[in-house]
Amino acid sequence: MTETTVLIVDDLPLQRSGFRMLLESNTDTSVVGEASHGAEAVRLAAALKPDVVLMDIRMPGMDGIEATRRIVESGGRSRVLVLTTFDLDAYVYAALRAGASGFLLKDALPQDLISGIRAVASGDAVVAPALTKRLLDAYIDSAPTTPDAETDVDERLAVLTDREREVMEAVARGLTNREIAEQLVLSESTIKTHVSKILTKIDARDRVHAVIIAYETGLVSSGRTGRG
Repeated sequence: MTETTVLIVDDLPLQRSGFRMLLESNTDTSVVGEASHGAEAVRLAAALKPDVVLMDIRMPGMDGIEATRRIVESGGRSRVLVLTTFDLDAYVYAALRAGASGFLLKDALPQDLISGIRAVASGDAVVAPALTKRLLDAYIDSAPTTPDAETDVDERLAVLTDREREVMEAVARGLTNREIAEQLVLSESTIKTHVSKILTKIDARDRVHAVIIAYETGLVSSGRTGRG
């Protein structure tokens, strides 16, 4: 298994130390650096080119949202996995727009954090199930819509086949590839292929972006968010 390199960004030394111990205890993850604020994170991401930046949101100086935006806009290889707490939902919505590839709660189980890092490194996206409905409900409630924007998004959906729309709707409801495969009675590899084609056709950078588009277009509504 290819080793995943990680840059840890958190203003609390003890928190960084805990993450480092966890990641370095796994043979397939390694910590290439640590940053205590956003500006340092942007600089180190450019210099070290980690696979994943494990990003705190609220830090002195440049926060995690601005740091995420700059790292994503740089066009580098690093992908951002944001760690948050329930009381920072408003920050998470902004990070979603900034281009983060995933969100996990700071009290996530160690194996869930490792799995999330692996998923983001491989080009997938991850959102803690407990956050999905709250994130999307708030995102859709606050997202501005215009006739031009709606037309543009509808055109993107028009290129999807009926099966791809079905898969995209399931993705938007927070289902994993395995759960979608079971629901549609297809193989997991087939679902993975469908998801890949969907992302390409609608010009979505990842699964999280695809979910945003699904809600913006009305393919699914916030009232139908959930896992099943």
